Amino acid sequence: MQLKVQPIDIKVGKYKVILNTLDAKELGVNAGDRIRIKNHTTITAIVDFTEDMISPGMIGLYHEVQEKMRREWTEIVEVEPAEKPKSARIIRKVMDRQQLTRDEIYELVKDIVEENLTDIEVAAFLTSSYIYDMTEEETEWLTRAMVDSGEKIQFDLHPIMDKHSIGGVPGNKITLLIVPIVAANGLYIPKTSSRAITGAGGTADLMEVLAPVEFTAAQIKEMTQKVGGVIVWGGATNIAPADDKLIRVEYPLSIDPHSQLLASIMAKKSAVGADKVVIDIPMGSGTKIPDMKAGRKLARDLMSLGERMGMEVDCALTYGSSPVGRTIGPALEVREALEVLETMQGPNSLIEKSIGMAGMLLEMGGVAAREQGRDLALETLKNGKALAKLKEIIAIQGGDPNVTSKDIKIGEFSAQIKAPNNGYIIEFRNKRIVQIARLAGAPNDKGAGVYIHRKRGESVQRGEPVITIFAEKESKLEAALKSARQDPPLIVEGMLIERLTDIRQV
Repeated sequence: MQLKVQPIDIKVGKYKVILNTLDAKELGVNAGDRIRIKNHTTITAIVDFTEDMISPGMIGLYHEVQEKMRREWTEIVEVEPAEKPKSARIIRKVMDRQQLTRDEIYELVKDIVEENLTDIEVAAFLTSSYIYDMTEEETEWLTRAMVDSGEKIQFDLHPIMDKHSIGGVPGNKITLLIVPIVAANGLYIPKTSSRAITGAGGTADLMEVLAPVEFTAAQIKEMTQKVGGVIVWGGATNIAPADDKLIRVEYPLSIDPHSQLLASIMAKKSAVGADKVVIDIPMGSGTKIPDMKAGRKLARDLMSLGERMGMEVDCALTYGSSPVGRTIGPALEVREALEVLETMQGPNSLIEKSIGMAGMLLEMGGVAAREQGRDLALETLKNGKALAKLKEIIAIQGGDPNVTSKDIKIGEFSAQIKAPNNGYIIEFRNKRIVQIARLAGAPNDKGAGVYIHRKRGESVQRGEPVITIFAEKESKLEAALKSARQDPPLIVEGMLIERLTDIRQV
């Protein structure tokens, strides 16, 4: 069938087209089927339908298809039905609980990266993996396929160090301390980090307060070789690109298949050339890992996969039922981290967790003896070498190396939630703190977030603030404050949460 082209300048992330329902019926294709577009090149695209947006005899081409055709653009194209990709049948095998071969997994990952599958098909793969899980062999092949689908960084000098947190605990700003501590001791640590998806600030969001974070793989290698470390956004590279595409589909499903979690972590570490990796596994209420048993199992699986991939992996089971430090939100967290680097004054939870994990890396990298890594990490903080190294990293990434904690701008609008009674903080809800920070504007508004005056187990007097909410926009502050009052993120023992005297308050 010959159809006239109608450009649609919208990016959809896939090769997709729109047909009028009448033309689709004539071709014998349904929504989600594929068609082949033929002119000088041949493109396979996923079909959507419309009754009025596209007239009969026309074909709407989204931005990605137009880009593919740019050099050989024609106003009339030949269209015919196309078969579904082989990986659609591979997904059916996963649904039927059949084991996949190495070649099948590589084919599947290739089609995910090239956007040859619909979101429904990818969701079917993820859901089936979530229910049935994959074998150790399949998980290794998935990891290797994800590595091989994108760019890799290969260093001439070794070892290459890396760290990762599986997430789930707010305020986990430790990378801003760990990377400069490790790099200041002569080791390479090219840290690619993520932006927040459901949180109030990913490591890349935090570092962006200090310097640009979007660089190519070649730039990451060059910067690391010059100063020893970087803290950059992994999404700006083409490193393990399948991972970001899978996460995009996982998010609305609120699932994180075990095999995908393992492959996601280890693929990115392998792709940046890491030899030795420390993985932070926060445990407890409100985290992804409920208890020690689950934490130990995940650690065993990560260490086993690391061994298969040629990496040495150590895991740190950490307390995750309370935020790390007292700040949630990019600028607030950066200011807190800088204060520690500048003065060694700051929350014990932040200092201890940072030097503990940095110490593990220093021991693995051979610059500290067994059981001596923590002491070396602490000394590197105290003597100013970590701060000096962070300034080098900021400078090479294009930021101002002379920035201090006092220069970090916090949202100009603020409000406090105060304790109505004397008592102790007996309950602290991580997810609610994050929700409040996001309502205030974090992470997009870098100055938005929450400062925590009292944490679990600490005493508070009537009228003292328990949290302060910061925002860059007054309307967002009001929304966050209203939410915090309706559903408090923490509970004071015996405290009267709210007195209701008017039905209009309810």
